[in-house]
Amino acid sequence: MGLDTTHDAWHGGYGSFHNWRTWLAEQIGIPLELMEAFYEEKGTNNPFVLLDYKFPKGDELEMSSIRRFRKMLPLKWSAFRPCALHTLLHHSDCDGEIAWEDCGEIAKELKELLTQIENDNANSKAPEIERGNYDGMYKATERFMKGCELAFSKKENIEFH
Repeated sequence: MGLDTTHDAWHGGYGSFHNWRTWLAEQIGIPLELMEAFYEEKGTNNPFVLLDYKFPKGDELEMSSIRRFRKMLPLKWSAFRPCALHTLLHHSDCDGEIAWEDCGEIAKELKELLTQIENDNANSKAPEIERGNYDGMYKATERFMKGCELAFSKKENIEFH
């Protein structure tokens, strides 16, 4: 069981898709774990849980700064410079679709990103299997870009299921 999309953009586990999107967000300066729809105040993925545990009565000035920052969370997508990749990053990881009109812009952004990152295909965990990001972030990004290009050329939405 896993996430599949049309246009061969993604086939792999939900966890792999989340890891890839988290990595993708880092490449463009988005702290995905702190964003709307991802941030969980009480969840185990909350980066402040460890601080609460280790420093419940820390330096008052530092703790005051942390409390002020926490009140600003989750971060709003509108607080960042608009980018086509926001559509992909903010999209559901299990259903719905990305409009073909958005796919063209997403493909352009991913293509530009590929010129800026290291090609890690040689570090493939399973070179014979092209699923998710088992074969590296570069290949996963390239595959999603090609899926977006195909969807855009056919004027078909990328469907997630």
